[in-house]
Amino acid sequence: MASHVVGYPRMGPKRELKFALESFWDGKSSAEDLKKVSADLRSSIWKQMSDAGIKYIPSNTFSYYDQVLDTTTMLGAVPSRYNWTGGEIEFGTYFSMARGNASVPAMEMTKWFDTNYHFIVPELGPDVNFSYASHKAVNEYKEAKAQGVDTVPVLVGPVSYLLLSKPAKGVDKSFPLLSLLDKILPIYKEVIAELKAAGASWIQLDEPTLVLDLESHKLEAFTKAYADLESSLSGLNVLVETYFADVPAGAFKTLTALKGVTAFGFDLVRGTQTLELIKSSFPSGKYLFAGVVDGRNIWASDLAASLALLQSLEGVVGKDKLVTSTSCSLLHTAVDLINETKLDDEIKSWLAFAAQKVVEVNALAKALSGAKDEAFFSANAAAQASRKSSPRVTNEAVRKASAALQGSDHRRATNVSARLDAQQKKLNLPILPTTTIGSFPQTVELRRVRREYKAKKISEEEYVKAITEEIKKVVDLQEELDIDVLVHGEPERNDMVEYFGEQLSGFAFTANGWVQSYGSRCVKPPIIYGDVSRPKAMTVFWSSKAQEMTKRPMKGMLTGPVTILNWSFVRNDQPRFETCYQIALAIKDEVEDLEKAGITVIQIDEAALREGLPLRKAEHTSYLNWAVHSFRITNVGIQDTTQIHTHMCYSNFNDIIHSIIDMDADVITIENSRSDEKLLSVFREGVKYGAGIGPGVYDIHSPRIPSTEEIADRVNKMLAVLETNILWVNPDCGLKTRKYTEVKPALQNMVSAAKTIRTQLASAK
Repeated sequence: MASHVVGYPRMGPKRELKFALESFWDGKSSAEDLKKVSADLRSSIWKQMSDAGIKYIPSNTFSYYDQVLDTTTMLGAVPSRYNWTGGEIEFGTYFSMARGNASVPAMEMTKWFDTNYHFIVPELGPDVNFSYASHKAVNEYKEAKAQGVDTVPVLVGPVSYLLLSKPAKGVDKSFPLLSLLDKILPIYKEVIAELKAAGASWIQLDEPTLVLDLESHKLEAFTKAYADLESSLSGLNVLVETYFADVPAGAFKTLTALKGVTAFGFDLVRGTQTLELIKSSFPSGKYLFAGVVDGRNIWASDLAASLALLQSLEGVVGKDKLVTSTSCSLLHTAVDLINETKLDDEIKSWLAFAAQKVVEVNALAKALSGAKDEAFFSANAAAQASRKSSPRVTNEAVRKASAALQGSDHRRATNVSARLDAQQKKLNLPILPTTTIGSFPQTVELRRVRREYKAKKISEEEYVKAITEEIKKVVDLQEELDIDVLVHGEPERNDMVEYFGEQLSGFAFTANGWVQSYGSRCVKPPIIYGDVSRPKAMTVFWSSKAQEMTKRPMKGMLTGPVTILNWSFVRNDQPRFETCYQIALAIKDEVEDLEKAGITVIQIDEAALREGLPLRKAEHTSYLNWAVHSFRITNVGIQDTTQIHTHMCYSNFNDIIHSIIDMDADVITIENSRSDEKLLSVFREGVKYGAGIGPGVYDIHSPRIPSTEEIADRVNKMLAVLETNILWVNPDCGLKTRKYTEVKPALQNMVSAAKTIRTQLASAK
């Protein structure tokens, strides 16, 4: 019985790649230094999986930014603005596409399906001259082989690559991206030929778009592509991998009939309905890579249940054709539980990070082959029982309060138009009010202060003094720049979700449970293991202190319940909506305390609301109903004069705009600039939006500083489809990842653009 892992985390157990990337970007280390760190990480990963007994070990899942961008470079699909002249694509071009540079913006970044991972969206059109421009897949296969590890090279499949792309700027939005199949398949053939020549016996093609609701012409593209590749794939075992959801019946039929394919991989954790299709119509003689170990969460597998499932599948496909696998790449979970020396022992026994999941995969494979590790399975069963019976998981008062939410939709009593009038009388803001999203740069000194306070190396008094000084610096800067609605900069917070989770009951925290979000950006999701409540106020102290420093409105900054849910490792022993309602009640308490403390503008970020949208349309309504309801619960009881903001970032919002309106926030700030302002298209198409709205005027994820004229042009485009009295001017997102040398001039230009347009509007009256 064989074992397989779809993919593995890249950052390293202590975020070694993150620090190497940032050192390279800052000019403190060379390309060779970065390549050395990367090679060491890859070598360690391959050895770890080999030592654990994994038979099918992936290669080419390592990336300096993301695997879709890697595919773009493999295909030579570099937008012309980066002035690439051909040849093997080097770091300069690669990172300019990902991050932008001083003269040109980055490519669009968006969420990878329904995860918190991001990818760089390919920009394609009829004039793209595809060429084989990155030999990374072949080089990494050879690198592993030289170390004695025969891997399965992984490529993003050709059809999914095109379906995840967008028409380039200047290309008609209706351009059929799948028409480019004939242009990219020759390059795939070159790559496959080189892998065969290098000795590869297996290849993995990831086609995750097969879990989406695809029209018939898109399914036909899979049939066409793999028929075209069939002769090139001859002599190789070919695995087509899917993940994140059920494969619909039509897609299952298309997938399992593909030419030249030996094996099919399915997510059997999130795709339980696929099981019925496998049992009724899995093709004879093919391999089934059964994804039974969860790659998206940190809970230890219920090994007894997983083994029973595998045994039932054994009777369907045959013992020699069944491979135990992860449900998806382990990229989406933390690296190694061994690094968690301070985590509570009981909770730790309930968990499995990537390294432990690799062991689980192999333990299941061995058990199927008759070599069951009884002690390992017994320890797992004991941990499962402990989690089910632990008193720390359940809080009856919380459950009662959550149950009482049924029967009300929790809407504020007054409509948004009347509320905005009441708020304007109190706030007296100019037209096109300026603000930022929340965080300001997190300096080395600031991180040191937080770290030393956590380690008890400095006193609480010293900590409060240092954070207060940082807030004063941020407030003074915003007043100097003449920003209208201020933020305190969040210097006390390392992460917007972790900060709140640390103060809520039912959460646990790791020391090194880092997960890559994009590029070098890592997050450390809290673990929701039990019922959630708020023991005491979380933000009132710092928000009140900041408001005392200025006469301008100071935003209270909170993370919304849906985002806390979607950016945490969530308990899997109850429906997600139940946990979300519990968090909503906790945030509601905080909103009411902020209002009592005199905070008149409160931002409740729901950056991840769109991210949690199920991949299948049939499940959208249910999710949006409870997600939007959760947000409304947080602010249902406050006064009309208290202005509620929310913020969303880096997703396609157009298809949920009516749910966003239904959130009933007074003001929404939303990512816009990096996605070619496609958010504005919904307003051009006639959607009426009556609340305040701030589509981002510049991309904060790039070090590039936009000019006043560029920002003014963006604002004017917004004014073409939005009323002057509802438009806000703000960046795309928080500023924590930027330097002050970038932030100050960018905000200066933003405010200048707003003032210029105010003057123009006044003179036009």
